[in-house]
Amino acid sequence: MRRASERRHAAARGRGPKRIACANLRPFICRPVVNLRRFIFTVYLGAFFALAAAAGVFFWQTRAEYDRLRQQQVESQRRLQDLEQRLAEQEKVLERLRTDPAYVEKVIRQQLGYAKPDEYIFRFPP
Repeated sequence: MRRASERRHAAARGRGPKRIACANLRPFICRPVVNLRRFIFTVYLGAFFALAAAAGVFFWQTRAEYDRLRQQQVESQRRLQDLEQRLAEQEKVLERLRTDPAYVEKVIRQQLGYAKPDEYIFRFPP
């Protein structure tokens, strides 16, 4: 047989018989006594999981925003390269317009429809 102190320690550790507090000794009203350590542990565990879930949602949203901004950056880089290429082409045309009189005459004839004094321009509908 166990001694009384051993039974108390075993009961405190949750190994012994469960203690029940009954009101007026009626069995349908009886409820088990709540182990305070287990209750506190459960509350802390629940709080930990709630915080972990909140942090997970926060980091998931942050990652989605990061991916969206990364995609926007890639698209902007592509657009920038296209525009830089177009600018380089236009700078070449501008330089040619400044230095090449034959090219200037060609552009004026094509875009503005000019002709020399003794020339005739024939235009045919497409």
